[in-house]
Amino acid sequence: QGIERDLAQKVVKAVKAVKAAKLKKVQVAIQGDELRVTGKKRDDLQAAIAMIKDMKLEQPLQYVNFRD
Repeated sequence: QGIERDLAQKVVKAVKAVKAAKLKKVQVAIQGDELRVTGKKRDDLQAAIAMIKDMKLEQPLQYVNFRD
């Protein structure tokens, strides 16, 4: 179904706030009804997923990791 734009913007702001401290090598983009987090290292992406899970959002989210 996708993520609502307001919720996506909230997640983007949270990741960018943490990005200055820990997640320096990830980029976050809203693409239609998806939120895409890109980065070179799998560890960085998994840290971003863990941080988003810790936000305790009301809407259930799916996480897909394409980095192999």
